[in-house]
Amino acid sequence: MTGPEAGATTATGPDMNAAVTLLIADDDAVTRSGLRTLLALQPGIVMVGEAADGVEAVERARRLRPDVVLMDVRMPRLDGIEATRRLLAGPAEPPKVVVITTFENDGYVTAALGAGAAGFVLKRLPVPEIAQAVRVVAAGEAILFPAALRRLVTARPLDSAEALPQAALTVREEEVLRLMATGLSNPEIARSCGVSLETVKTHVGNVLTKLGAQNRTHAVVIAYESGLVVPGVTG
Repeated sequence: MTGPEAGATTATGPDMNAAVTLLIADDDAVTRSGLRTLLALQPGIVMVGEAADGVEAVERARRLRPDVVLMDVRMPRLDGIEATRRLLAGPAEPPKVVVITTFENDGYVTAALGAGAAGFVLKRLPVPEIAQAVRVVAAGEAILFPAALRRLVTARPLDSAEALPQAALTVREEEVLRLMATGLSNPEIARSCGVSLETVKTHVGNVLTKLGAQNRTHAVVIAYESGLVVPGVTG
């Protein structure tokens, strides 16, 4: 299960035949049914279950153990953000979570990141793009709705030695972290920096190790919290 960011399939992109198991959590039965039916037709997507609220999402994900949960935000009993937080805090190896919503809300993006979600997409996206997001997240490469995220983040005139002195990031590693924080995939970072994909993977690994980050999403949250990148400011 490998792949670049949605809509950016390359020679090093996803194996479209690799099966990714998926659970859908949405309180609207029509939406849930439509997503289930349409996503099941997409290459490499295997539907294993669904949930009508956040409590069911946590319970069924722990029982069915899908690779990815497509998690709505506004749901009864437990909203999708808190459901994500609880699911990822569980004792067993948790699934990846892609938060999906009708609303392009900056607060949802930051809340989803803080809860540990690996991706954020809008329901109005074409189904193939949602499916691509699921595949990419299953591969461990975070994907976030670019228009929402890039409006959230701008680089400060601050280097990593000031923001993250304990990390001792190199100049290139700092650049990679900034690009990760704007939602770029590894192939896109490679093109931006003019280096090979393998070099980017090495830099990403070094960044995660030096930051003590569990995954890419955690590294982006650290970048926000340190002040290396700033949410809520356009630039």
